[in-house]
Amino acid sequence: MNLSDTITPTRFRALMAGFPSGVAVLTAADTTSGRPWGMTCSAVCAVSLTPPTLLVCVRVGSPTLDTMLRAGLFAVNLLHDGARATAELFASGAPHRFDQVRWEQGRGRGGPHLVDDAHTVADCVISGHQVVGSHTVVFGEVYGVRQHRVPRPLLYGLRRYAVWPHDGEEVPPGHTVT
Repeated sequence: MNLSDTITPTRFRALMAGFPSGVAVLTAADTTSGRPWGMTCSAVCAVSLTPPTLLVCVRVGSPTLDTMLRAGLFAVNLLHDGARATAELFASGAPHRFDQVRWEQGRGRGGPHLVDDAHTVADCVISGHQVVGSHTVVFGEVYGVRQHRVPRPLLYGLRRYAVWPHDGEEVPPGHTVT
């Protein structure tokens, strides 16, 4: 039995639409020109606490993926609940998306930080990658975390954006706002 024949891409998308996730923008900078690249991504997952490692899944052929792999570094900008427009912008493929948001690229960062739109940014060094069908799974060892505000994540599921309910203004234990 060929398992891939039983589930169509449409059915698989419907399955995953019922599993909401947070929304991130992956960013990287071209090592030669310094040009920033970025894309919206909801396929982000913690892999290990020691070493602290994330995985992200990026479409094969994506210029952001190519830049990440060449640079060996990337940033995961976890978007806050007011950043839907930025999520849509970076999902659109618009060529000048970095002209429409405020971002910072500093020494030691994995990629540009979207300072107005991300509640937290993780800087990662690529520790491995594997092509799986139409996507590449990229493993990033987290070497820096910068929190810009209290985490109130933007969510995506059922083919629409949503926000986490607010029931307090306290910063969770172990978190700091910089």
